[in-house]
Amino acid sequence: MDEHFFARDVVTVAAGLLGARMLVNGIGGLIVETEAYRQDDEASHSFRGQTAGNAAMFGEPGRVYIYRSYGLHWCFNIVCERGSAVLIRALEPTHGLETMMERRAIGEPRKLCAGPGNLCKALAINRELNGLSVLADPFSLTPPSELPVSASGKRIGISKAAERPWRFAIKGSRYLSRAI
Repeated sequence: MDEHFFARDVVTVAAGLLGARMLVNGIGGLIVETEAYRQDDEASHSFRGQTAGNAAMFGEPGRVYIYRSYGLHWCFNIVCERGSAVLIRALEPTHGLETMMERRAIGEPRKLCAGPGNLCKALAINRELNGLSVLADPFSLTPPSELPVSASGKRIGISKAAERPWRFAIKGSRYLSRAI
């Protein structure tokens, strides 16, 4: 994967990330669930234009945009075309399970990275990584060896434009934040 992979429509990229291996400092797993957010999308943080808080969304494709959801949980996004980003909603943990279990204080692998806040806690993602390239340390992003069978549906956890079928998941995965 390179910057060109991300310099495309966010909906295409969100579906294309399924099955990719994402690690942060060697900890992580396979991307099993994503959501797409465009600048012309009322649910997107970039909808009202650039601010100090969402500036990373207006940066180069492949940059990381990290924000706090409801002041509680970090959420990890990868920037695509200007003002758009893919929210990584869930991973199937494959690397560093013991570390993730310690960070989350749970022993059930299925729940370690199910949901954006859980994923960030398990991978120790916080605002300090905002604006960095997902294509360089401390990140590692490897494309899937084969494209998984996927499904799409309504986005969750938002009140505006939730009906758009821009949530993507690996069909049948046990590691999703919620069934699709």
